[in-house]
Amino acid sequence: MANVLHINSSVRNSGSLSRQLSGEFVAKLAAQGDTVVVRDLAAQPVPHLTEEVMGAFFTPAEQRSAQAAAAVQLSDTLVDELLAADVLVLAAPMYNFSVPSTLKAWIDHVARAGRTFQYTANGPVGLATGKKAVIFTASGGVYSEGPGAAYDYLSTYLRTALGFIGITDIEFVQAEGVAMGEDAVASAVAKGRASIEALAA
Repeated sequence: MANVLHINSSVRNSGSLSRQLSGEFVAKLAAQGDTVVVRDLAAQPVPHLTEEVMGAFFTPAEQRSAQAAAAVQLSDTLVDELLAADVLVLAAPMYNFSVPSTLKAWIDHVARAGRTFQYTANGPVGLATGKKAVIFTASGGVYSEGPGAAYDYLSTYLRTALGFIGITDIEFVQAEGVAMGEDAVASAVAKGRASIEALAA
């Protein structure tokens, strides 16, 4: 059995293919006996970083004031959730060629020096190793190939950000072209479900 952390970042509660397909995948994992923790960044947005929070990050825990300790508490909780997970499932629709701002805010809180990565003489080293990430994306156009590929900052950013903290085993399930009509949506869902069956096997 594995510990699964499911992060939803779509602002839509209905009609979201990233929510739908990632939810179907996580349901299969739960049915197999895996433990699932869900964090919905639309229902409970993670605040953007502030000067106070950033300052608390770089203050040793034993030297933090009560105010600084309170400021860093949410970030510590998010990091603890990530480190406890064996599988990270991200529902990440493409907004303006990249990730939703709520997902970027979550990443800003979990990319923590001394907790999920460390600086060494040979450069930064990720500490959140030994995990698999499955990322469900959805986009109105096609960005995995063709002329649209130059505009795909979503997958490149997530590979870089997750790889920086040590998560390099990454699978993408892409629902593309969903603004191109009902047939395109049906095809994207069918392909997504085929990927889910293979990943959950």
